[in-house]
Amino acid sequence: MSAAPKILLVNPPIYDFAAYDFWLRPYGLLSIAGYLRGRAEFTLFDYLDRLHPFYATRKEIKNDQWGRGRFYFEKIPNPDCLNDIPRLFRRFGLPRKIFQEFLATHRGYDFVFIGTVMTYWYPGVREVIEDIRRAIPAAKIIMGGNYVTLCHSHAENLGADLLIEGNNLEPVWDFVGLKPDLSQPGFWEAYDKLSVGVLKLSDGCPFECTYCLVPKVYGKFRPRSLERSLAELEFLVKLGVKNVAFYDDALLFDAKNVLVPFFNEVIVARPSWPCSHGLEARATEGVNFHSPNAINARFVTKELADLMVRAGFKCFYLGFESTSKDWQQQTGSKVFSEELAEAVANLKLALRLYSGQAGAEHNNITAYQILGHPKTDIADLEESMRFVNRLGIRGMLADFSPIPGTPDGELCRKWVDMDEPLMHNKTAFPVILLGFDESNRLKDLQRQLNRDISQR
Repeated sequence: MSAAPKILLVNPPIYDFAAYDFWLRPYGLLSIAGYLRGRAEFTLFDYLDRLHPFYATRKEIKNDQWGRGRFYFEKIPNPDCLNDIPRLFRRFGLPRKIFQEFLATHRGYDFVFIGTVMTYWYPGVREVIEDIRRAIPAAKIIMGGNYVTLCHSHAENLGADLLIEGNNLEPVWDFVGLKPDLSQPGFWEAYDKLSVGVLKLSDGCPFECTYCLVPKVYGKFRPRSLERSLAELEFLVKLGVKNVAFYDDALLFDAKNVLVPFFNEVIVARPSWPCSHGLEARATEGVNFHSPNAINARFVTKELADLMVRAGFKCFYLGFESTSKDWQQQTGSKVFSEELAEAVANLKLALRLYSGQAGAEHNNITAYQILGHPKTDIADLEESMRFVNRLGIRGMLADFSPIPGTPDGELCRKWVDMDEPLMHNKTAFPVILLGFDESNRLKDLQRQLNRDISQR
């Protein structure tokens, strides 16, 4: 092996009933490569890169104003265990032959790093490993991410050489024989074109919601340094990023020490930014911030709402699972109805004052509610949907995925085989629990409520 090993990074295709580019980027994979910047030669193949030249031939697939959009897909047969789900199964991402052709002309890799996300997306990982073993059999495959952590025994059957469980990366550095520089930002320069980037100001979460993987996988809340976060933002801006999605699991927690200082630096002039010759304050003009992970409405004060909107925050997704206090208390007591109402009022006022989009607040604020949770009463869910509608914002039904090892996920063993990751599928489980017709009825109701909001 050469002094500077060649490492291939692969973000696999998605096998699922539905998938959408909701600012999906392989943040963990790019972070690991960033730690080894200058110590190895990296190449990225991202099946989910919608700026790949292949998409130039797909004129019907376009970005929305915030950089989101549909993936190219191919219809494929349902897996045997999901045959009873009356929905079309698909493979999302670049065609397989493009990767095979890439491997035919790019050889000599010493290692292949593969990132994983949803447990039930493992067929895409299996496909990637099959093609790598066929084309470059000498390469050592290292695999990590949520699937590996939550379904470690299952992942062992896919044939990787090293599985990284959780956040302990020491086995990676030992296996590749390189020492990391943990101060480095993610390896975003691996993309030929870049319009969307990802930031994290913190790791972990202080809450212990019974349906969530974060406490099990990422642990307690730990803020990152302000200097590191600013340097990462600066790096993304220099690469042409216009939309930044926060991947934090508790973005607003301890805001006075984490988010507030960060956004104050975005807004206020500063002589120079860390690690640079000096980025002027308005270099972030035109950069939009978004929160695909639900933010906690409990912390959206008037002052924080004002700051976020002034800094360029555009899309607010609030976590609000139910109006039922019993349900809220059983699952972690993260947010209550009156807290959501106050947060929405604060955000609406800030958007009217600072965004120049008065009257369009319903397009900026969305409240998530869970469809198919084993403890949810349908009447309570409908009331929650109508409560969100009365607040004048959009609602979104987030299909429940039973996560192994979580209290609520383990409850689901009475309905599905939790040892088969495909049965964690978020489209499938609500249908299994509620039935196809009832699941569709609730989704139709949500669409109608959102139409009503748009027409007010």
